Amino acid sequence: MPRQNVLNRKNSPHLRDRTWRNAFILLLTGTVLCRTAARAQETAFTPVTENAAMLSNLMGQYEAAHKDELAQLPSANRKDYEKIYNSRWQEIRAKFDKQEVYTAADAQAYLDKLAGVIVRGNPVLQQHPFHCYFSRSYVPNASYIGEGIILFDMGLLDRLTDESQAAFILCHEISHYLLRHQEKSIEKYVARINSPDMQAELRKIKGAEYRKGQQLQTLVKGLTFDSRRHSRDHESEADSMAVELMRHTPFALTGAISTLALLDSVDKDSFDADSFLPTVFNADEYPFRKKWLAREEGLLGGHARLKKAGEEGLADSLKTHPDCALRIRLIAPLVTGTTGAAFVVDSGEFRRLRERSRYEVIEYAFEADEYTESLWLALELMQRRPEDPYAVAQVGRVLNGLYAAQKAHTLGKVVDLPAPDYPANYNSLLQFVQNLYLEDWASICYYFLQKHHPGMDHYEPFRKAYVESARNRAEQE
Repeated sequence: MPRQNVLNRKNSPHLRDRTWRNAFILLLTGTVLCRTAARAQETAFTPVTENAAMLSNLMGQYEAAHKDELAQLPSANRKDYEKIYNSRWQEIRAKFDKQEVYTAADAQAYLDKLAGVIVRGNPVLQQHPFHCYFSRSYVPNASYIGEGIILFDMGLLDRLTDESQAAFILCHEISHYLLRHQEKSIEKYVARINSPDMQAELRKIKGAEYRKGQQLQTLVKGLTFDSRRHSRDHESEADSMAVELMRHTPFALTGAISTLALLDSVDKDSFDADSFLPTVFNADEYPFRKKWLAREEGLLGGHARLKKAGEEGLADSLKTHPDCALRIRLIAPLVTGTTGAAFVVDSGEFRRLRERSRYEVIEYAFEADEYTESLWLALELMQRRPEDPYAVAQVGRVLNGLYAAQKAHTLGKVVDLPAPDYPANYNSLLQFVQNLYLEDWASICYYFLQKHHPGMDHYEPFRKAYVESARNRAEQE
């Protein structure tokens, strides 16, 4: 064909239209891909930056209150009181120093509104000022820690279904504060260790010729004061007062029953590590090995479990929230025939914060150098949401962190060891961590992240984890 004819075909109006159309389609496709990546970046979880100045300011205020409290302690046995109150203050201070207290403005505003409904319904609370904060802890708990501070763990918020449950939890902790349960426990403890009988036992041990240390250890066993735990009587008393506080609010009192029922099963393990780990960490280039889950039997191995028929009581005592069934029976008559609303403040905000909590606890565990806890939570989230960019990236971040820790011989500082009182599946993960070598960490992480490459490269945390994993793997080749 003559060259002129070819040129004429390339410059024909029909061909020019088709060329522009193809270019436009390519441009449109690129724009859509960019927008899709941007939307994915926006919808992926981004941790809230903690307000360090706010935490420092709050800590200063509470420290001043603590010093005022010390000045008002009884003169009798004052040193014993000061020792316990100073120990309690150090625990409070650590919550702020370690940035466990959640400082997101929207979350704090919501919690203040929730507490405000309770205060408006119970004007007497205005004479007893208290302050509620979310904690970034994954533990499904809430606690009154002293100095008028109530912490509501985000690990518990994640498990709730409505605001009436959150209100009962707040009312329960407010009740501990109003009834001075911590302070009464301190007084009881100080009185006991200074009682004539206890002092006589101490003098007897001091005068003994042999096994003084063993006798002293036996005597003080169980006497160590723990400000974070309440007696079973205190829990039931706080439940009853919590119901009465709720009665003067628009919240449904049935939230008290559903909360205790939830707490009774909150420690149950739904994550199957033994089946999920071989799936998520298997790759053609680096297949999962059964020996990575092998348990060492013997004195320190085997992960002893509570299996005997007579150990149900012990199993209940190991729960984060024991005696829930009994507590339900005690307050059930108080809520019969009552009405109220499941949501009073803002159902949408409640659900948004509950969703955020699932991620913030994973992030905080990692920041606090609790690597195995962060890995456990990220894998649990991944089991429910396999393509969640944050969950995938976080697993990679933790695996890279474990590689670095083992390389620096500091693995023991960032991991838990298997123990009988841990859930069985968490022990499986801990055993997995203990069984791996440096080259295993590098390859497992790299090939795990490679499954999501390049699909998640738009998400910066994933991209950084993937690049680091490639570098670690190259070091081991």
